[in-house]
Amino acid sequence: MTLFYYFYKMQIIIGFYYLCVNAIKNNDSCQCGNKLNRQTIFNPQAGYCVVDNSKFDAISMKEEKAKKMFKINAGTYSIGTNNPVFIADGEGPKREVILDSFYIDKFEVSNEEFATFVKTTGYITEAESFGDSFVFEGLLTQNMKDIINETVVQTPWWVPVKQASWQHPEGSDSNITYRMDHPVVHVSWHDANAYCNWMRKRLPTEAEWEVACRGGLSDRLYPWGNKLIPNNQHKANIWQGSFPTENTEEDGYKGTSPVTMFLQNKYGLHNIVGNVWEWTADWWITKHSSDQQTNPIGPSSGNNKVKKGGSYLCHKNYCHRYRCAARSQNTPDTSAGNLGFRCAISA
Repeated sequence: MTLFYYFYKMQIIIGFYYLCVNAIKNNDSCQCGNKLNRQTIFNPQAGYCVVDNSKFDAISMKEEKAKKMFKINAGTYSIGTNNPVFIADGEGPKREVILDSFYIDKFEVSNEEFATFVKTTGYITEAESFGDSFVFEGLLTQNMKDIINETVVQTPWWVPVKQASWQHPEGSDSNITYRMDHPVVHVSWHDANAYCNWMRKRLPTEAEWEVACRGGLSDRLYPWGNKLIPNNQHKANIWQGSFPTENTEEDGYKGTSPVTMFLQNKYGLHNIVGNVWEWTADWWITKHSSDQQTNPIGPSSGNNKVKKGGSYLCHKNYCHRYRCAARSQNTPDTSAGNLGFRCAISA
């Protein structure tokens, strides 16, 4: 064995040690993905991708806005809550924000859309660069389970899978052939940001995302109201049953669902909660001023980026984060099988 091989293995061991330490430090009851942080020891190589930033013409962008985006007009809105479920997450207090007009995607970015980006630019995601990504154990084939010998402390249903990426969501023996209309997953914050930039868009700020999620409603848990299943109709792709051993799939899905499913509010947004967590532009912070702010963008730096909306792995009994006010965080180089995004653009 070469010296490089032993050095590489030592990096892996130390990296997972730090991941486990971070998991132990976090004492809240949610285990749906906020522990999955690549550590700084796993630094990606500089210049690992090249993005062609060819501009879209004005006509194409106008058509894009009309068909796939919703315009939220400038105004004063409320975000946060005075009745937080997870206090440590910084869900409160309820506060006013003044936002300029902006557009937000009606749908999460799909595998088909991301494939076009990759084909055009030659982009390589961070999961591909690192050589692995986090996958929910319940979605793996038995062949893949047989070769896995590592899990995440306190969350053994999360396993680092070699060659798991946006094209192979559950590892090398999986593909997205029949999931082109599902949200792209295993994308880091850097990957999501690169795609949005290529589209001449950007990631939404946390405030923009939450205002979009609320759909014009005030003090409601979900984009549609306070009842999770109004009129016995499932409104979001989340976990049903006993997590993590049994998913009854009452909403029709075990994993991700197509991005066009689950229309959730009057803004025409689909899957704004549930399905996959969505990256936002903001750095993570848990102490918020109750003062009114104009176009807040969060702190200027940090270690983690804010993600919103919960995923198909969330259940009220252990991770009630598919609420508009709920939030979580990951390092910007983290990727997982329940983490995606949508884009925004200033009006």
